[in-house]
Amino acid sequence: MPMCADTCINNERDARFQSALDRVVRLEERERHGIGMQKEKTLHAVLKAYEDPDEDHHEIPIGNYIADIYDEKTGSVTEIQTGSFGALREKLKAFLPLYHVTVVYPIPASKWITWIDPETGELGKRSRSPKKGTCYTAFKELTRISGYLDHPNLTIKLVLLSVEEYRLQDGWGRDGKRGSHRYDRVPTGIVSETILSQPADYLQFIPFELKEPFTARELAKSCGFVRDSFSAQAHVFKKVGILEQVGKRGNAYLYRVADKYL
Repeated sequence: MPMCADTCINNERDARFQSALDRVVRLEERERHGIGMQKEKTLHAVLKAYEDPDEDHHEIPIGNYIADIYDEKTGSVTEIQTGSFGALREKLKAFLPLYHVTVVYPIPASKWITWIDPETGELGKRSRSPKKGTCYTAFKELTRISGYLDHPNLTIKLVLLSVEEYRLQDGWGRDGKRGSHRYDRVPTGIVSETILSQPADYLQFIPFELKEPFTARELAKSCGFVRDSFSAQAHVFKKVGILEQVGKRGNAYLYRVADKYL
């Protein structure tokens, strides 16, 4: 894609996001009622407005469930999933045979944390979190819906964001931060979007330099995951069909990219 076209797409995306942010985050109301006091959490509300600004498409009953976004004209459902994907399984079971479903999963690529006094509501120190999310952050959640990942009506959209997080200083320890509760998250900008709508789209997450055959641990390490669970990536790739199992090395299974994707 020409650089000018790519820039135009990003500019349009950023303008849509800013419009959604302005609609949801009203500074005067937030100062009057407090951060996160609205019924719907800010991150979820902003992404819903960003994906579809038409409020007539929001919170639509379909059978026994409520779709975050439903566009009758296109027959499409969009779910903004800010929590565990385990909660999506029953909805996907009901929706996928009838509609195209896009699951939007926000990932904080950068995050600032502001602490809130739980007694007074006063905002305290603001600091940058050392944690930086990537698209690989989503794989643990993707395993929770692995039985649906190869469904032709399912699209996963991974949205990397810059985020302001507000936490209650209600935990234990001297500073009250350990075990504290998250109060709200306010997205401030989009870093990137990655669309996964067919098995081949997952190939971008397998490092080109990784020598075959490889173990799940070697795959995870090459993706930058050293201490985290190393089975999630291999599990997802195997479920969508881009990896095949080709034997064992000791107790570890060996994998390679399936022939049709070479």
